Amino acid sequence: MIRLLHRWPGLVLAVLLLVTSLSGAVLALFPATDALQAPRVEAGLTVAELAARVQAMHPGLEQIKRAPSGQFTAWWFDGEQPGSAIIDPATGRDIARADPDPVRRWLTTLHRSLFLGDGGRLTVAAGALAMLVLALSGMVLVARRTGGWRHWFARLRGPLAGRLHTEVARIAVFGLLLSSATALWMSAETFDLVAHDAVNLQRPSRISTQPGPVLAEMQALRAVPVDNLRELGFPAPDDEQDVFTLETWKGTGYVDPGTGALLAWQDSGVGQRFSETIHWLHTGQGASVLGLILGLMALGVPLMAVTGVLVWAAGRRGRPRLKDNTAAGEAETVILVGSEGGTTWGFAAALAQALRTVGQSVHVAPMSGFAPSRYRRAQRFFILAATYGEGDAPASARGFLDTFQALPSVPQAPMAVLGFGDHSFPRYCAFAKAVDECARAKGWPVLLPFDTINRQSAQDFTRWGHALGGALGLALELDYQPVAPEAVELTLLERRDYGAAVQVPMAVLRFAMPATPLWQRLAGQGFARFQAGDLLGILPEGSAVPRLYSLASGSRDGFIEIVVRKHPGGLSSGQLTALEPGQTVRGFLRRNPAFHAGTGRAPLILIGAGTGVGPLIGFIRANAARRPMHLFFGLRSPDSDFLYREELLTWQSDGQLGHLTLAVSRGEHRQYVQDALRDKAPQVVEAVRQGATIMVCGGRDMARGVSEALADILKPLGLTPEQLKDKERYLEDVY
Repeated sequence: MIRLLHRWPGLVLAVLLLVTSLSGAVLALFPATDALQAPRVEAGLTVAELAARVQAMHPGLEQIKRAPSGQFTAWWFDGEQPGSAIIDPATGRDIARADPDPVRRWLTTLHRSLFLGDGGRLTVAAGALAMLVLALSGMVLVARRTGGWRHWFARLRGPLAGRLHTEVARIAVFGLLLSSATALWMSAETFDLVAHDAVNLQRPSRISTQPGPVLAEMQALRAVPVDNLRELGFPAPDDEQDVFTLETWKGTGYVDPGTGALLAWQDSGVGQRFSETIHWLHTGQGASVLGLILGLMALGVPLMAVTGVLVWAAGRRGRPRLKDNTAAGEAETVILVGSEGGTTWGFAAALAQALRTVGQSVHVAPMSGFAPSRYRRAQRFFILAATYGEGDAPASARGFLDTFQALPSVPQAPMAVLGFGDHSFPRYCAFAKAVDECARAKGWPVLLPFDTINRQSAQDFTRWGHALGGALGLALELDYQPVAPEAVELTLLERRDYGAAVQVPMAVLRFAMPATPLWQRLAGQGFARFQAGDLLGILPEGSAVPRLYSLASGSRDGFIEIVVRKHPGGLSSGQLTALEPGQTVRGFLRRNPAFHAGTGRAPLILIGAGTGVGPLIGFIRANAARRPMHLFFGLRSPDSDFLYREELLTWQSDGQLGHLTLAVSRGEHRQYVQDALRDKAPQVVEAVRQGATIMVCGGRDMARGVSEALADILKPLGLTPEQLKDKERYLEDVY
């Protein structure tokens, strides 16, 4: 429900919100320019002295006003000719014309009514209401994504458009909430939906007709500093019963022109002060810094609109049109999908097609529509679920767990849960795990153990399909074909080979930087800007499924480098390790901010084995600041697969690498990286005390062993790897 409240007002009223936010952002500049142009007022200047100075310049003075910015404007009659000007309070002289700025007037009318009168005002009010709904729902969604209100500014991960949308939102939302709420109140005042405090000040029936004191001596005006003035109205020269009308920020009063005494006074009511505060908060008039802040926050609306549409469109593109979808009541197999960005729907479509190929009738539906009574002929259920934020249900699965837990009984047909996520996230597949645990707790029969798909891996999905086929007694081949990303030609510059003596061929491959269009260089897109730890996607010949390799270099190095191990029968690894300098492959860049070394002086503990050392090498190579780094490197034989031997020794001697610990798994003293960690436990503990971040790259088994070793090592500190993950001090790139 929250997502719907956030999505549709934004999509439907996008143009209106863009117009009002952009015009509001420009209008927010005027209070600042007015404040800069306003002349300085001498300390202690009173309304009486100011009025006397201006009247000396313009004997037919009719009115003086002080704007919230501190600017003074006077109106007068010179005979029959009216005049007006912005005045200098120090001298009473004119310093500028008082004519309204046509640009400001045009923008104000556009912002308030779209040049459509009352109909436009109602439309703008609807836009303000939509903005208020967007701000409130957006706050809830940001809190969900970051793992709670206390983690409002937690580091974000995921696709760039979604991260930008949330980054801007969690700062701008406060200003947008304030602007939209105050705009609604001002609209309600315009249409008299809220009452104003009426001025009930009785005009005096009798005033002194004797010649009064000069303006500078009038006691009631001398008692008011000009900083408190809003407006001073002068008595008409041809009306003996007229009086001075004095308006300040505290109230309104009448002054006898004959005696200079205050005849009547009424304090501003609570309603009036509240209305003035609302106007001040919305426009920034008299608070130029607030106005600029609100204007900057309003500029976030166009960026959030664009990124929001991109996120929505990605979800729409990722959800395929389901062909041959059997009716819910007739299907033998039911596939329930929980997806946020839409990718999981592609996997569901591939599973459905494979099952239909072997004669099954299949119904695919969102998890949010789960209703067991609809599936009368179902013989099995498959739940394919991604995770949103820090363990929440994705868009198409909202309400599933509540619905399921409220069921009096579970279906008799068995189920299998498959989670989709990124293993580098602390809450990897957390929602899918919650679904599986809840299903088991209620006694839903299990067809297959819970399993996961890391980083949309087609290979993982195929592996799971083989296990599923075995459980069903069917020859099941899952063919998931993701949309091929836009790739460029990469030319191999040089290669270094390792591992042949231990029957594990590996190669360090260095490619030339491809030509990058100007717009990508300006925007930092594509290969214009990347870091070690980002991913290089390779599209091997004969397959539309890309293979991802962690980068061992950054764009500042001037080349693209990866480390590849040749796998028996591996299509991509076979083609890459067969490349010769001058030959090309097609590749693309995928950001991986969840595995960046970041900045700062806190130590880094780098742990990798085999080709997993690649991105860790990139971190060390970029360590010009000599940040403390300790590398634990697992290999088979120093004589065969000691990757980057010369560079590591050089970096260690010049301080870019603080410590190097090798774990050799073949030879007289066999050791794995987790064993080396235990040997260096005191050093690891001390580094963690100093705020170290631990970064692990390599195979799943290695990562599991490292996590178990660190769990023991960190016990004296009262810490666990999971706690460090929550604090983003334990990062994994596992394959």
